[in-house]
Amino acid sequence: MGYCSGKTFRYDKASIEVYAAVVGKIESEGPYGNEFDEVIDDNKGGTDTWEQAEGLFQKKAVKHVLDKSGLAPENIDLLFAGDLLNQCVGSSYGLKDYYIPFLGIYGACSTFAEGLLLAGAMVNAGYADTAIAVTSSHFSSAERQFRFPLNYGGIRTPTSQWTATASGAALVTQSGKPPFIRAATAGKIEDMGITDVNNMGAAMAGAAYDTLSRHFTHLGSRPEDYDLIITGDLGLVGSELLCDLFMRDGIAIKERHKDCGLMLFDRSTQDVHAGGSGCGCGASMMCGHFLKRIERGELKRVLFCATGALMSTTMIQQGGSIPGVAHAVEITSY
Repeated sequence: MGYCSGKTFRYDKASIEVYAAVVGKIESEGPYGNEFDEVIDDNKGGTDTWEQAEGLFQKKAVKHVLDKSGLAPENIDLLFAGDLLNQCVGSSYGLKDYYIPFLGIYGACSTFAEGLLLAGAMVNAGYADTAIAVTSSHFSSAERQFRFPLNYGGIRTPTSQWTATASGAALVTQSGKPPFIRAATAGKIEDMGITDVNNMGAAMAGAAYDTLSRHFTHLGSRPEDYDLIITGDLGLVGSELLCDLFMRDGIAIKERHKDCGLMLFDRSTQDVHAGGSGCGCGASMMCGHFLKRIERGELKRVLFCATGALMSTTMIQQGGSIPGVAHAVEITSY
């Protein structure tokens, strides 16, 4: 698989004790709409702006986690949070009232996997007893920041993806109960030379390929050792490209590969083009669907690889390409 560097971290004491997902109306109308903890039908959630609404989604996701665990905010040692907005204001404004020690993180749409990696590491090492990883995205706030004002009426290309209005949060402790975080590989920045802001799946596929390849190499594992290999939001284009990249090595992952961006929405009835995207896409599907299946033992060993397009409006307007990053987290029922 070529040059392999970096390190895969191994964990033996990190458990995802509780988790929760909050989604918007369109997301609730998808195939897994009945599995989320809360649906907010109003795009603004009763707030004044879309950005405030995104913060509200994170606040509610963390509230569900606290309620499920029976813990108060003062019982949480660390909070790893991030989103797509400038300066991660969805996280800081949404979570400020909890007054929990806050570490803001940014990996674009890979942020939830990054949060799990960091929360798991801190808990596993004993530096924290309790740590929450949370992230969010919002269709309207993302469109305003990265593309066009919604009332501009710009035409969406076939390769474009629909930013999920959603949030997912997970509490990591040493509870000794599944789901367990067993290993994680931090991604490297990969630049595929893609300059089209409406083709993020292609921009991120190379990063997913690199991180997954290194994870397999470091652990001596193969795709068939996992029940599922889950990507965050490659969508249709990126998912096909990822499978093609592995086929160059004679490795078939298609049978085990699932993409949250292709699962959150029903592409046959919902006009989301190439699928879903956004920090909240992978986070809501993991916290609303997959972690339940792992906890019940339906899935024994899963590799979650969330992908992020590390772009900004300024760099795109200057003609820059879109680097990608992907972080992989191995989660098991044993």
